[in-house]
Amino acid sequence: MKVMESAEDYLETILILSRTKEKVRSIDIVKQMNLSKPSVSVAMKKLRENGYIEMDSDGYITLNESGRNIAEKIYEKHIFISEWLVDLGVSKDTALADACRIEHVLSDESFDAIKKKYSGRKCKDCPGCG
Repeated sequence: MKVMESAEDYLETILILSRTKEKVRSIDIVKQMNLSKPSVSVAMKKLRENGYIEMDSDGYITLNESGRNIAEKIYEKHIFISEWLVDLGVSKDTALADACRIEHVLSDESFDAIKKKYSGRKCKDCPGCG
C-alpha cells in the first residue's frame, strides 16, 4: 500500500520523537513539525484509522508494526541520503532539505542499489546500517 508523503512525514516524526521522549503526544508533533494543532489532530485520526498508530486514553501515540516499518524505512533513507549528499560536498542544510524530498520519491529498488554501491559506508543514525 502506497502511503502519502505527509503520512510518511508524520510517522517519521513520531519515530524520531519516540527515540528521545518516553511518551509522544500530538503537541510534540505540532512543535516538531511546526504545524497547527487541528492539522495534526486530523492527521493522527487518519493514521489511527489506517492502522499505523495507536493512541491511548491519555493521548499518547505509539507506532504499530506497519507504522514503525514505514517510519524506519523513510528515516533510513533520510539519514543515508543526507549524509551521502554532505559527503559529496553539499552543504548540510541543503542536504537535509533535499533528503526530505528525495526520501519520498526514491523507490526501494533505487535506494537499495545506492546503499549497495556505497555498502562500506555506515550512517551514524541509520537504522538500516546498524
